[in-house]
Amino acid sequence: MNVNGADTVFVIFSTALVMLMTPALALFYGGMVRKKNVLSTTMHSYAAVAIVSLQWILIGYTLAFGKDISGLIGNFQFAGLKGVGFAPNADYAATIPQQAFMLFQLMFAIITPALISGSIAGRMKFMSFVLFILLWTTLVYDPLAHWVWGVNGWIKNLGALDFAGGDVVHISSGVSALVAALMVGARKRRNTVTPHSIPMTILGAGLLWFGWFGFNAGSALAINNLALNAFITTNTAAAASAIAWGACEYIHRKKVTSLGVASGAVAGLVAITPAAGYVSPLASILIGLIGGTICFNSVTFLKAKLGYDDALDAFGCHGIGGMWGGIATGIFAWKGINPGGDNGLIHGNIALVGKQLVGIGATIVYAAVVTFIILKVIEKVMGLRVSEQEEQAGLDVSLHGEEAYGGLN
Repeated sequence: MNVNGADTVFVIFSTALVMLMTPALALFYGGMVRKKNVLSTTMHSYAAVAIVSLQWILIGYTLAFGKDISGLIGNFQFAGLKGVGFAPNADYAATIPQQAFMLFQLMFAIITPALISGSIAGRMKFMSFVLFILLWTTLVYDPLAHWVWGVNGWIKNLGALDFAGGDVVHISSGVSALVAALMVGARKRRNTVTPHSIPMTILGAGLLWFGWFGFNAGSALAINNLALNAFITTNTAAAASAIAWGACEYIHRKKVTSLGVASGAVAGLVAITPAAGYVSPLASILIGLIGGTICFNSVTFLKAKLGYDDALDAFGCHGIGGMWGGIATGIFAWKGINPGGDNGLIHGNIALVGKQLVGIGATIVYAAVVTFIILKVIEKVMGLRVSEQEEQAGLDVSLHGEEAYGGLN
């Protein structure tokens, strides 16, 4: 097996793009909270970068991609990156160094727990969230990554498709975010909370859109037709979803907001993630349009009806958007795009929808149950929520001893 220089450069570049997504998420989330919580919210994303970078080297990569143990988890063959060198691992990518594959997958592992932080912004203890990142990545993300992408992962062997992380990244983080929001509880006076810097959020959304090309196109792990198709479908679905969200806003409120269009673009990026390398550009338009509409209604109506306080709509965008994306893959997947995939419902194979639903259902149940257990343990050991006084003062000052804007509230 020889390393292909072009493929390697492409994956390294894609890795850098995906790394950028976590600071972009910090901007996207940071702009939506009060001024007094912007640094705290930002710290959640950067904590994920630091903690998961070490966890992945020590045990995360081997648990996700090591030799299979009963279809459920990898063994410790790659612990501490033992045996992970410049030579390719043909089980995952035959033309790039295994080190490059490992780094690319690391960036996915980093952003996933950071996504969860949107649901608990402004009210969770920082050190509790730090411990949560470590436990959640080890006990939820790594097993799910193995199930879906490991050589003999049981969801992969079932025949369910997830090109770039619909189950592994978005459904897992979205469902876990909902559990966290319910367990930590609602913010005080949450109806008075407004975004402190919408331009910051829009910049974050733009950088997420930019980085997502590495996320989805890079998942082809080579310069080929799948990478280019994933690039096209990613951009197309994001655009369609932004338009759909804006249209829903106009119908509902007679105004199209910049925050809504930015949120719609992110919802479309989420929805296309599992399908990007399996569906046509025309199908991606429908995936984006439907995804934007579903996520708008989830954020606008479902959250209000059920009363949970998912502060920055991690569940509404990533959980719901990821579920739709997984189902859409079962509907629109086409071997004409990716011979290594499968045909979906519109190409005569209803069975793929069933397989997708099994994968989605397993991800929901596993992520919800294990997240609940993790948070219960943390609650007993060190507590989850800051005091009412700390919440009122703002977490930037009360937890970090800093102010983002020189004393402004």
